[in-house]
Amino acid sequence: MTVILLRHGRSTSNTAHTLAGRSEGVDLDDKGAEQADAVVGRIGDLPVRAIVRSPLLRCARTVAPLAAALDLEPTVDDRLVEVDYGTWTGRKISELVKEPLWATVQQQPSAAVFPEGEGLAHVQSRAVTAVREHDRTLAETHGGDVLWVACTHGDVIKAVLADALGVHLDGFQRITADPASMSVIRYTAIRPFVLHVNHTGTGLTSALTPKPEQTDGTATDAVVGGTTD
Repeated sequence: MTVILLRHGRSTSNTAHTLAGRSEGVDLDDKGAEQADAVVGRIGDLPVRAIVRSPLLRCARTVAPLAAALDLEPTVDDRLVEVDYGTWTGRKISELVKEPLWATVQQQPSAAVFPEGEGLAHVQSRAVTAVREHDRTLAETHGGDVLWVACTHGDVIKAVLADALGVHLDGFQRITADPASMSVIRYTAIRPFVLHVNHTGTGLTSALTPKPEQTDGTATDAVVGGTTD
């Protein structure tokens, strides 16, 4: 099972340098709308079988062109929603960096709980659970390997990637997920494999096109260790 973690396109909050959180009505800006249109070409003819998204408007706008092109109805999953930043929601980043909690968010995010909001450890737990559950359900429904898209938010994507990489949540700030970026994880019975992080190029087809099986039943890219030599 392979999931494309798609971050929403650039939003009006991104350009205003505020922490949007779960604020209502935060839409894509003009650049973000262009990025949403471009997702269709970037995914190309990959056999995407499902789209799951955060309930927030900026994610709905981001997947709309792709859903129309693929004739798919996106599924909304509240577990992929943005972090509940509590009283930090809507505030300027330039103000938040002066808060004592900011250092914890950057250096020990596993201990960070936003005032009147949620903790980043909880964010990782709910998001990873959601991704893995959709993975299993789609595999059962389609009887095998399925490629699907999950459209969500930057910190959520970073938390899911940290889990897949086997990195403690305290290291998740080392991961980047830019607006409209795609990060790709292939889940197997043994472990997850991270195929892309923060992909912003023109297409994913070369990495995600299914590879032929060898006569002994093993995949052509199967290796032991870190090289293909």
